[in-house]
Amino acid sequence: MIEIADVREWREHDVLDSDGKKIGTLESVYVDTATDEPSFATVTVGLPTRHRLVFVPIAEATVGPGYLKVPFAKSLVKDAPAIDTDGVLPAEEEPQVFAHYELEYLPGAGGERRLARR
Repeated sequence: MIEIADVREWREHDVLDSDGKKIGTLESVYVDTATDEPSFATVTVGLPTRHRLVFVPIAEATVGPGYLKVPFAKSLVKDAPAIDTDGVLPAEEEPQVFAHYELEYLPGAGGERRLARR
């Protein structure tokens, strides 16, 4: 299990795909509001003048010196829902992030958001 305290230290580390190819740089971590466990990360991708942040699940990620390796292809991650580098994920777009990776989306019992940035 990935510990949230550890994940915070990984900011700006490389994020690699399942084949070890660099996808981008870890920007931030989002926890599941139901469990407070790390759930998704945003990864900085794109050209230097057109950066954006894409979402990738990190529940099954592995850690190495200076990198986080996710079990997804680079092309899948780069096509994931994205936000601007200074943007926030609107609550109504959360289900699309989960659907992109074929993960079930269940909002909180009171309809609250599922992801929270840490």
